[in-house]
Order: sequence, then C-alpha cells, then structure tokens
Amino acid sequence: MRPSRLWRALTPLVTAGALALAVVGCSSSGSDGGSSVSSTPGQASGTLRLGYFPNLTHAPALYGTEKGIFAKNLGSGVTLKPSTFNSGTQEAEAILSGAIDAGYIGPNPAVNSFIKSNGEAIRIISGATSGGASLVVRPEITSVAQLKGKTIATPGLANTQDVALRYYLKKNGLKTDTQGGGDVSIKPQDNAITVDAFKNKAIDGAWVPEPTASRLVEAGGKVLVNEADQWPETKGQFVTTLLIVRTDYLKKNPEIVRRLVAANVESINGLNADRAAGATATNTALGKLAGKPLSASVLASSWKSLTFTPDPIAKSLLVSAQHASDLGLLKNPKLDGIFDLTILNDVLSKQGKPTVSDS
Repeated sequence: MRPSRLWRALTPLVTAGALALAVVGCSSSGSDGGSSVSSTPGQASGTLRLGYFPNLTHAPALYGTEKGIFAKNLGSGVTLKPSTFNSGTQEAEAILSGAIDAGYIGPNPAVNSFIKSNGEAIRIISGATSGGASLVVRPEITSVAQLKGKTIATPGLANTQDVALRYYLKKNGLKTDTQGGGDVSIKPQDNAITVDAFKNKAIDGAWVPEPTASRLVEAGGKVLVNEADQWPETKGQFVTTLLIVRTDYLKKNPEIVRRLVAANVESINGLNADRAAGATATNTALGKLAGKPLSASVLASSWKSLTFTPDPIAKSLLVSAQHASDLGLLKNPKLDGIFDLTILNDVLSKQGKPTVSDS
C-alpha cells in the first residue's frame, strides 16, 4: 500500500504556539526504544508514554488518570508518562516519530497514520468514545443553504470533524477546497481559539467536538447539525475517540498493552456505572490541565451527547475514511490490518461481556 501523497499537503499550518504540546513527562524522541516486558505472563516492567487530549471526548483517559485506574492496572513495574495534545495531527506525528507509545485519538488521524506508514506504524486496539460532535452556527443561520459565503471552523485540516463537515456540505451541493475557498470557507484552527473567534465574528460557526460545541452554544450559537443524525447506518453511533498503539511497542510489550486495554475498559465501566460522578471526575481532571474546570451548564450539555464504549464502531471509521477519499483527502484508503482487537476481546470475554468486531 502506498502512503497518501496528500499527507504532507494536508498537515495544518499552525502557529508555533499552537504546536506547543502541554506535555507531562513526554520524551521528545523515541530513543529509549520503548519498554521491556517480562517474559513471564502477567508480569511487566518498563515505561508507557500515553497521549490524549484535554477534551471531554477523551474522558476515558481523563477519568482513568484522575481515578488512578491506569496506574493500578499497569502495576508498580510500569511507569506511566502521560502527555496531552491539542490536535490529532500533533499526536499522530508524536506516535509516528516514536515520541509516545500509545494514545487516544480520533479516527481520521489514526487512519492517516496507518496509511502514511504503509500500514506498519499503528494498530487500533480499542474504542473509547462515540458521539459528541456538532455544527454550531450563528442563530440567524437556519439552513444548510445559508452557509454559502460563510466561514466555518474545524479542529484541523482532514481531521475527523473536518471530513464530516466537508462531506455534509458536498452532500448538500456546496463546494469547498483545502485552501479555504469554494462556496463555504473552511478554516482549520485549534479548538482553543474557536470560541473567541466566534465571539469576535471571525467565523460564522464550527463543526467541533465537545466541550467546544457546547461552549459555542453558550456564546450565542445554535446547533444546526448534530453529527449523530448523519449516521443512520450505525443508529447514531460514530467513533469519536479510539485507543491506538505503536505496532512495534505492541510486539515488544504485549503485557503492558494488555494492562492498558484493561485500564481503558475499567475506565469506561466506571464512567457508565455512575455518569454524574464520571462527569465530575473528568471535569476535575480537565480543570487541572486547562487551568479551570468547565462550567456546570457546559459540562451537562456536553456530557449528554457522549457515549463511552470499548467498541471502536469499525463501520463508522471505514465509512469516514471512504468519505475522506471521496473528498480527495485520502487516496484509495486500504485499511486491512488497522484493527487488532485480540487483547480487547479477551478482556471483554473474561468480564462476561460481548466481544466487538473490526468490520
């Protein structure tokens, strides 16, 4: 399989400030070669460098670190080094360069990483979150036709929400291009500046994940499109966040990866067992990263649209990749082998829960 020729062309041009990572203990290179694992099953030692976003869509990571679930499952022999990123592009580059070992990430950056590396670099080992993305616009915009001539933001060029917006506009007869031209000007930018850009009328709306979508509503916007309504084939479910791992790390450290997957499942179980308590713990973790937690109203609005599941909802990922191909953002996406759900299904089976599919 050839890597996509568009990969480099689609990497967003961002400021040096936007490129800065909010890193906690992350190596700038993969020179340590990852961790070593004991040859005895059930024993592990080494380091796991884990990436995720300070977003509610990454709640299994936020909740799991806040509640000590990852540390408990990994055990005393494994050192956890978490890092936070502001975009899937940043995290994808970190995992491809060997700067991190595993990470929570959106489906399109995962697909791009797989294609760029000829199917070698990463494997999807679990789902994490479904839902939680919307197109929020100014209140005077009441139909898709009124988006013509408007400027709409997305988190990054060719990222998950960017593809969703472009495909939605294409279905409705509106043209876009990767330079911000066409019937609707699409402006990729960091979610951190989107709300202010909306308040300052630099953009007319944005297709973004939570909590940015709810923050835009709080700033006077309204939801024009709930992305869940665009997925009838999966009954409104669509993957927002996945757990991926570097393939070489998986091969060298299967026991650490097994413990990581078990921690992810335990975090999801905890979030679903008491959603109110899960929201509070996640918001506490988010507050530590962002400087302050979300307001109660934004948290409540965001939380109701999120579903936490280890199921990667493979069909939605494959359909989204095809959408990106239809838009010219990916060339012939061949994704055979992108999933490795063996460990996940073993964990689920031992808990008496249904296994999940990669098709």
